[in-house]
Order: sequence, then C-alpha cells, then structure tokens
Amino acid sequence: MIYLDYSATTPISDLALKTYMHVSTHYFGNASSLHTCGTDAASIIESARSTIASLLTVTPRSIYFTGCGSEANSSALIALAKGNERNGKQLVTTPLEHPSVLQTFAYLESQGFTVSKVRVNEYGQVCLSHLRELLQEKTVLVSIGHASAELGTIQDLESIGDIVKEHGALFHSDCVQTFGKVMIPVKEAHLDSFSISSHKVYGPKGAGACYISPQTSWDSFFPHTSHEKGLRPGTVDTAGIAAFAAAAEETYSMQTDIEKKVRKLSEHFTKTVLSEESIILEGHPDKRIPGHFALRFDQREGQYIMLELNRRGIAVSTGSACRAGSSSPPASMIALGRSSEEAHGLIRLSMGKFTTRDDIEKAVEIMKNLASREMTGGI
Repeated sequence: MIYLDYSATTPISDLALKTYMHVSTHYFGNASSLHTCGTDAASIIESARSTIASLLTVTPRSIYFTGCGSEANSSALIALAKGNERNGKQLVTTPLEHPSVLQTFAYLESQGFTVSKVRVNEYGQVCLSHLRELLQEKTVLVSIGHASAELGTIQDLESIGDIVKEHGALFHSDCVQTFGKVMIPVKEAHLDSFSISSHKVYGPKGAGACYISPQTSWDSFFPHTSHEKGLRPGTVDTAGIAAFAAAAEETYSMQTDIEKKVRKLSEHFTKTVLSEESIILEGHPDKRIPGHFALRFDQREGQYIMLELNRRGIAVSTGSACRAGSSSPPASMIALGRSSEEAHGLIRLSMGKFTTRDDIEKAVEIMKNLASREMTGGI
C-alpha cells in the first residue's frame, strides 16, 4: 500500500518507538507517586516538556500535556473561556475548524456563550474585514486554526493576531496540522494558546499538548484536579510523552530537508495530475501545508474515488479523519461556496518524509486513469 494520508496520521519513527519502549520498560512508575520510581517518571515528563517548549521558543511552564490534539483543543478552549467569562461571553471562530474546536464551541454555547463564525474567501482564507466586524467589547476568545486539515490553506495568523490583540480578546490556534511543517508564529501572532499533537510528527498516538501563556488566566473544566497543573485529570502517559518529545525534536531537525523533498514531489504532482481538467485543486494554490492536496474529481463522489484508489493500493482520505463516517458534506467546502454535490467530491492526499518519487508516479498514473475514464463515461 502506498500511504498518502500523512495529514491523518504519520508512521511512528524508529527513534520514537525505541524511546517509548525504553521508557515503558525502565521508567514505568506513576509520575504522581512520591517514591523514586514516580519521581524518575516525573523527571522524564519535565524533560519532555522542556524539549517541546524549546522547539517552540516558549517557557516550559506554558506547555500542558494531553491525550491528543483534540483534547488539547477542548481543554484549552474551555479553560480559557471559563477563566475569562467575566470579560465577555462571545466566542469567534471559522467554519473551517477541526471538529474538536467546533464541538467544544457548541458545548460552550450550551453554557451561555455565543458563537460567531468569520467568513472565508474562495481559498479558505479568513476575511479580515469581517473578523473586525464580529469582534465586540464582549468578545472573550477567538479560535482560528493555523491551517485547515481538509483544505490545507494556511492562515495569516500574524494579521489575524494583530486584529484580535487590538480588540483585547484572547487568541487560540489549532496548530496540529502545521506543527513540525511550518513555523508557528507564537509571538508574531500574539498567541495566547495553541494545540499540537504527537502522531502528526512521527510520534505515537495518544499524546498531545497545548500551550497557554503564563500571563493568561484559565479555569479547568475539572475542578480540584491535580494533573498537568490542574488542567486535566488522569495519569499521564510517561512513555508516550517522552516519545512525543523525541519525535518532535527529530522532525524539527529534519524539517528543512523534509519540506524541500515534499515540495519537489508536489511540483511534479501538480504538473501532472492538475493538468487534467476534471481534477480540481481546492484551497489556496500556494499558501498551503507542504505536500497537502485537497482535490475534487468533477462530478464524482470523493468516497468513490478514495475507494477506487484504495482498491489500487493508494491510501488517501476524504477529509479530516475525525469526521470519518459522516454523511454530511465537509463544512469547509460549503464555506467556500461549493454546492453539496461539489463538497462531497473532496479527497485529500498528503505526503510525508517517507513518500518517494515512485509513490507519486504510481498515484499520478492511477488518478489520471480514473479521470480519463470519467470523461469517457465508464469505470
């Protein structure tokens, strides 16, 4: 199977796997225990916290480990909203966000908050003038993802952050898709919070983290809990966190080389596949996650194309893995002004550090064959 679904998850690296096995074997103590086994595990977690913080140029005490990127989003957003509701109860986001953000905002709406959504243009970029219109004195929190998991479009967080700061609201960004691929502009965008995940950077599943600025007040969804400085309950996964840090550090050290390789493969893919008139690229043509392609086959269901590719040994997806099984069209496509039929045509192809030229050549051949069959009316 040729794997072209790196935006859904990445294979665990050898280093991350070795780290996980070593820590699981030799440092299996509960990090909350007061004996030596516990304090050794706690030391490993703090070392991992420092590693992640160093990569992001933030202070270690601002990093909170979670069970995944989705939990990082929900934990941070609820904590920030609850901890600052005295300043207002209006929340602002976009229709492009990951389900974990939209579901969390739906929960907060049930708790008395109001939610406003910023319009986006035909490429999925936030309309800055509309953002200014939505921001009010009672706006307490804005959450806009660094890049759309489905479309791949990267947002101008710096410009967005300037507007949010000007209005005195808190700014959170889901950076799960961009962590380890492009720079996260923490200071430049005035980010008060952001979320990242292990399994997007060749680490194990079951580990994530959120950043919350030490200058920002927050209130946990779970009162009186003691884990991760009160942000969440539950014993932390020492081995998973250590492997997360190892994978992130390794990915950062290879980031330039990986990006160069992926961009070269992307150029070839663009020249060959997108020469077919019936294959359409969605999202911004240039300002997008390296190696990410949101594609639509004209007058074909995305699920059908995905299954046909799978049958031929190519693994792609029909959008965010966290909305798999949903029969509704991707909200991101509807937000672009696409019809329901067009939205259902979306597939996502994403490359990573193990993708080869041969992989792309085979994928190109099969996709062009599918496209030509469509145009002649038979499959």
